Amino acid sequence: MPMEKTFDPAAIEAKWAHLWESRGLFRPARPDATPFTIVNPPPNVTGALHIGHALDNTLQDVLVRYERLRGKDALWVVGMDHAGIATQMVVERQLEERQDKRTNYTRDEFVEKVWQWKAESGGQITGQLRRLGCSMDWANERFTMDDGLNRAVAKVFVDLHSQGLIYRDKRLVNWDPKLRTAISDLEVETHEVQGGFWHFRYPLADGVTLDDGRDHIVVATTRPETMLADMAVAVHPDDERYKSVIGKDILQPITGRRFKVVADEHADPELGSGAVKITPGHDFNDFEVGKRAGFKPGEMLNMFDAEANVTQTSDGLIPSEYLGLHRFKRDGTDGARELVVRRMKEQGFLIPHIDKDGGEHDAEPRTIQTPFGDRGGVVIEPWLTDQWYVDAETLAQPPMQAVRDGRINIVPKTWEKTFFNWMENIQPWCVSRQLWWGHRIPAWYGPELGNPTNFIPFVASNEDEVRQNAAEYYGCPLDQIDIRENRSAWDSSVTESGAIPYCLVRDPDVLDTWFSSALWPFATLGWPDDTEMLRRHYPNDVLVSGFDILFFWDARMAMQGMHFLNEVPWKTLYLHGLVRAPDGAKMSKSKGNVVDPLGLIDQYGADALRFFMAAMESQGRDIKMDDARLAGYRNFATKLWNAARFCEANGISASTSLEAPAASLPVNRWIIGEVADTVAEMERAFAAYRFDDAANAIYSFAWDRFCDWYLELIKGAIDEETKAVAGWVLDQILVMLHPFMPFITEELWTGLGDREAYPLITAKWPEPKAERDAEASADIDWLIRLVGELRGAKAELGLPPGARLTAHFPASLKGRTDKLAAQLDRLARLEAIRFDPAPAGASAQLVVEGETIIVPLEGVIDIAAERDRLTKALAAAAKERDGLAGRLANPSFVERAKPEAVEKARADHAAKAAEADRLTAALARLG
Repeated sequence: MPMEKTFDPAAIEAKWAHLWESRGLFRPARPDATPFTIVNPPPNVTGALHIGHALDNTLQDVLVRYERLRGKDALWVVGMDHAGIATQMVVERQLEERQDKRTNYTRDEFVEKVWQWKAESGGQITGQLRRLGCSMDWANERFTMDDGLNRAVAKVFVDLHSQGLIYRDKRLVNWDPKLRTAISDLEVETHEVQGGFWHFRYPLADGVTLDDGRDHIVVATTRPETMLADMAVAVHPDDERYKSVIGKDILQPITGRRFKVVADEHADPELGSGAVKITPGHDFNDFEVGKRAGFKPGEMLNMFDAEANVTQTSDGLIPSEYLGLHRFKRDGTDGARELVVRRMKEQGFLIPHIDKDGGEHDAEPRTIQTPFGDRGGVVIEPWLTDQWYVDAETLAQPPMQAVRDGRINIVPKTWEKTFFNWMENIQPWCVSRQLWWGHRIPAWYGPELGNPTNFIPFVASNEDEVRQNAAEYYGCPLDQIDIRENRSAWDSSVTESGAIPYCLVRDPDVLDTWFSSALWPFATLGWPDDTEMLRRHYPNDVLVSGFDILFFWDARMAMQGMHFLNEVPWKTLYLHGLVRAPDGAKMSKSKGNVVDPLGLIDQYGADALRFFMAAMESQGRDIKMDDARLAGYRNFATKLWNAARFCEANGISASTSLEAPAASLPVNRWIIGEVADTVAEMERAFAAYRFDDAANAIYSFAWDRFCDWYLELIKGAIDEETKAVAGWVLDQILVMLHPFMPFITEELWTGLGDREAYPLITAKWPEPKAERDAEASADIDWLIRLVGELRGAKAELGLPPGARLTAHFPASLKGRTDKLAAQLDRLARLEAIRFDPAPAGASAQLVVEGETIIVPLEGVIDIAAERDRLTKALAAAAKERDGLAGRLANPSFVERAKPEAVEKARADHAAKAAEADRLTAALARLG
């Protein structure tokens, strides 16, 4: 059937997405081919396709389709992440809408509801990725909580624990009081908050005074509520003001707690009073000071419960009026902060702030960098709690060495410095989360022999193993090991009675979501089993990732992969930038500048969106959305469609050869050389991960050389040789363009030939086996430049494109013009070609490759009027150019104006400068 007259992306996209997947073409059987492997960053099961996903997955698909065309056994592992916090939040919100809540259910009942939600609503993003054209191995889709990943996660935890690389410790964590769980440093966002800086007097005990006679030390804080758990006041050891009281007791006014003045370099003599109150249970810096002062973590005071309400400390000194108060004012009710300040003021311990106008205030206004949870959206509370930690410092050493010796190639190289900076200063990784949805930590607690009130952990992959471990520890039969869900079920009297000697209680926490996704490059291939898939596809070839998850995911994959398989997880780590709004701003829902990629696909087509993403991806730079470019790439697809229709109408059909056809005509020899050059240019670009260069190479060739020139050059002269060459060239374009624009290229490939059994997705990458014909290339390139100069001159002089002119050529060009006579007649629209001297008078002088061709203009145009028009236009353009240059030379404008205003001024200056140059050349042509 003949091709449709107009290109309709929607009509072909759904068809090919279904046909490719249903025929298993995303993973063709190639057991003897060289493997090529990519794993996708698993999107959250709660997620929807956003513009960052569109970029990330487009780049991956470009690579996979390219390597598949090159004959490799290309595997793109696909799957989803269970997204512990995000998913639990979604399901809990649904319960809240029905006036229900999680705690109305047992843990198992709630988890079952989450699985039901996943089955019904989770994973919509997989359908959206299909719309983008992602050629993933959908038949083997994975999930971070499927049976295989569950087994891998348990083994990794147990093995790391047995090696001493996972341990339980009491430390401060970033605690989200809304979600009631620990979160990692990487999940904390810092925002500027308007707060206060309060100054208080803490009295020295036992009549001790400072050298200046004062009986107190002034401390300042932005968090007055935490003084309920103060355990020291720190001063710098070299601060002369306080040397005499180091080691002396000081009193906290509200609690009456006595504690020491300690010397520590954390106290800055230049900041405030130089004295700092130390609350080791609720501040990360204070935690370290407390340890240096001799406090063990178990001795540090904790004054908040999991929801940041005040609870009694272990010494029982917090007054009862504070107990149960939230840390901050909430719903119009004062919190612990407000009550502390009020009581300190009433007792005369608050030192008011005097502003510049003499006004008195409780606190000095301050802009404070405040940590917030990225999901819970509330202020993070440093909280002292028992958690599971991974010794990340030890695991970080092999990946750093792999980057140093080149086994891991980070692209672009500029990210290496950031990678090393983080890895060299890496902190223990807190991997436990206080959630119900996720990988349950494979640890059970039982009473310690000789100390039954103290529970110790037993780590094992499953209940059978933990029973065996516990039975060996206790020296009892397996059937005497009782396993219960929570510690409240434990009754020590049972042990005393001898009925059931030993009880194990399951750890209630789950693992950090990133713990399981760190195993993605090998657990998805069958590990811990020694599978053929694992042996064949590990290590992966490349990981494409946003730089924003370099530490969340990429570094942790490198740690786990090298530890458990003694090999890098991937050979190349490609880090791309962000997609930003047109003005360069970061996209966010609050700003209202988020772009929906599905809407862009509806408007422009998936091919246009994909090509935009690839063509704009320049290593190390963010991408600015640009609807004009998207429309331009949609037009590119339409132009290719129309070129294919032209070929079809002229009897040009599919080629049957990888090798270039035999050609004698210069125009055909020229275009074959152009194909060979484009193939080589694209291969160099792909080898260097220059997506923009590869995309622009095929764009330039297809639009400019093939559609604009070659098809024009062969019009009216399409013989059998030309049909063969044109069909072959169009095929090469479709293959080279396919990684970027898979839908239109597959449609044209199938429509131009009987190739249903040989779809483009599994075709072969071009092998022209041809070199550029220097003579043919020189002739055609000269012709193109000449025609371009003629057309430009006509446009500048206001002549219609079809106007036929006489041109006087140097005699040295007679051989070339004879050879190209037909094309010159049709494209250059020359009434006559002469080799005698041009007549005197006004003329347009065209310089092509150093030779001057003269086109007389007497009688063709009004020379005087044209010179006057061009002179006036040049003056106007030069005036605007110079005005813009003056503005850009003014430092005040460049430094103070909005960046978009400066950028526009630069663009306008460049445009006016180019216009002035063009008009100057036009005047020069008049002779």
